[in-house]
Amino acid sequence: MAAVGDRAEAHPRRVLRPDIRVGGMTDNNLRRVTVERTGTGHFTATNARGGTIAFGTGSGPDGEDAFTPVELLLAAIGGCTAADVDVATARHAEPSTFTLTVTGNKIADELGNRMTDLAVTFSVAFPDGESGDRARAILPRAVKTSHDKLCTVSRTVEAGTPVTVTIADG
Repeated sequence: MAAVGDRAEAHPRRVLRPDIRVGGMTDNNLRRVTVERTGTGHFTATNARGGTIAFGTGSGPDGEDAFTPVELLLAAIGGCTAADVDVATARHAEPSTFTLTVTGNKIADELGNRMTDLAVTFSVAFPDGESGDRARAILPRAVKTSHDKLCTVSRTVEAGTPVTVTIADG
C-alpha cells in the first residue's frame, strides 16, 4: 500500500491525493449528495463542496428544459468517461473537438422501469502535428481503459450495484 504522498507502484506516473490509499478504504471513500424538493417536480442536488444542480421531472410549465434524473444518469456516464479520456489525451494536445453522446432506451418490463442499450459515442479531433498524432494514437486505449477500469459511474452500472432505500425518522 502506498503511503500518503507516495506514488503508487501500480501507477508510477500518478501521484495519489493524500486522502486516497491504493486498494484500501478511507473515510474519504464516501460520496454524498443531498436532494431537496424545491417545488412540484423540481429538485436541487447539493454536493459536499456546496455545488448544486437543479433537475426535475421534465413536465409542468417550468420543467420542460430541466434535466430529468435519467438524463442526469446519462450525463454522469458521459462526464465520467469524458474526464478520464481528457486527462489522458489533453496532456499531449488540446482537442479541437471533444463531444460525447450518451444514449439508451428507457423501458418498462417485468423488472420495472430501467435503461437498456446504454452507449457512449466519442467524437474527438486533435490538431495536425506530432502532439495531435500522439493524442490520436492513445485515444482508443484511453477510451477502453476508462470503460474497462476507470469510470466509476459506468463500472457501477455494469456491475449492477444494489441500491438500498430507507425512510429516516422525523
